Amino acid sequence: MATGLISRGSLGTASALLLAFLVLAGVHSPVIFPRSIGAQEAQRRSAVDGRPVVFWRPGCQRCIRLRIRLGRNARQLRWVNTWRDPAGAAAVRAANDGNETVPTIVIAGRPHTSPDPEWVRAQLPATA
Repeated sequence: MATGLISRGSLGTASALLLAFLVLAGVHSPVIFPRSIGAQEAQRRSAVDGRPVVFWRPGCQRCIRLRIRLGRNARQLRWVNTWRDPAGAAAVRAANDGNETVPTIVIAGRPHTSPDPEWVRAQLPATA
C-alpha cells in the first residue's frame, strides 16, 4: 500500500501510513508489555514474592500509558491479559462491580482500578 502511494508521489501519506503501522506493531509487541501469564499463576507467584498483578488488555490506552510511564519497572509486575485469560477477566469483574475496567492492579490482595503510575511504582517491592 505504501509502495503504491510512493509511486503516485504521495511520500508524506506513505510515511504516515508506515509510521501508523509501526506504532500499532509496537503497541502489541512484547517489547511494550512483558509476556502475560494466567491469573492463577500470577496470583500464586505474587503471594510468594509480593509483586503486584496488573490485569490489562491490548489496545487499552490507560494500560499503554501505565506501561510506558512505569518504564523498566513494568517488568517487576505480573501482567495478565484479560482477553486471553477468562479467570483474569473474572477477577477484574469481581473487583469492579461487574465491569471489566483495566488496568486493575492487585497489590497485597487489594485491587486498585486505574491507579497513577507513580503510585504503582512506589508500591513495588524494594527487592524485586
